[in-house]
Amino acid sequence: MSELDKQMIFPDGLSRPTGVWSTVTVARPGRLVFVSGLTAKNSAGVVVGKDDIRAQTIQVCENLKLAMASAGGTLRDIMRVDVYIRDMDHFKVIHEVRGQYFNQDPPASTMVAVSAFTHPDMLIEINAIAVLP
Repeated sequence: MSELDKQMIFPDGLSRPTGVWSTVTVARPGRLVFVSGLTAKNSAGVVVGKDDIRAQTIQVCENLKLAMASAGGTLRDIMRVDVYIRDMDHFKVIHEVRGQYFNQDPPASTMVAVSAFTHPDMLIEINAIAVLP
């Protein structure tokens, strides 16, 4: 049995992890891509859009685009996302934004309300699993 080739990627334009995790993990064979939970941090590691779920969701989706590009993919390659939010009342706005980024063949998705994130200003976090052609 051959050993799995696993590549960790820390994309330019995203802040470096502050814990023990990789921003993007590519596994071969199979070209599966696992993207760790991304938040509304900009490239300097600053949370954008305090108290603004629309601004934070846009930042998370832009970060997800950067992460996928670093692995050689696009948002269209994403098969599944898990979405963690602080307030389920934000559901409609989050999906309005997501609809702009996943405007055809959206990925499978789970959304869960949580009590806290690693920073008190964070309102949303999304992780993803993708398959590249």
